[in-house]
Amino acid sequence: MMLVRAALPQEADALAQIGLAAWRKGIKPLVPAHVAAATEQKNPFLPFVRELGPRILVAELDGEPAGLGAREHDDDVISDIWVAPAFEGRGAGSALIKALEAQIAERGYRQAAIQVAAWNERALKLYQHLGYRVLWRKVAFDPILQTELEKIGLSKALRLDQ
Repeated sequence: MMLVRAALPQEADALAQIGLAAWRKGIKPLVPAHVAAATEQKNPFLPFVRELGPRILVAELDGEPAGLGAREHDDDVISDIWVAPAFEGRGAGSALIKALEAQIAERGYRQAAIQVAAWNERALKLYQHLGYRVLWRKVAFDPILQTELEKIGLSKALRLDQ
């Protein structure tokens, strides 16, 4: 059974490993080798998870963390959806997005926004399946990834009575 809950402090390391594993599969092929090596070495998901703490949502399947999601700035933007490769296709991403949409609606926002690397067709299809519509597509320099990256911005109208 899928459960979505707030992250617990004692699982920061495990959640950071999920984030890194998902990053390896979805983003690593898009970045320069030196960026990939630095990311692998320092795992930036660990300070991210520690900083956001219980604001991180965890999708748990049969008692095991399957993915994490967040709204880094507590606004209408879903900033992060990371699903462990072993759990892909089992509903963790959908459950996280729906829970984050509920948080966004509770704050009075009428829309939710998300961005995805254009290359990540699996995530793009998921977002579109959940009702997101493409607003823009552009290539821009990503200062964190230190490379030009084609991204797609999507939006979804929310019901405020979710």
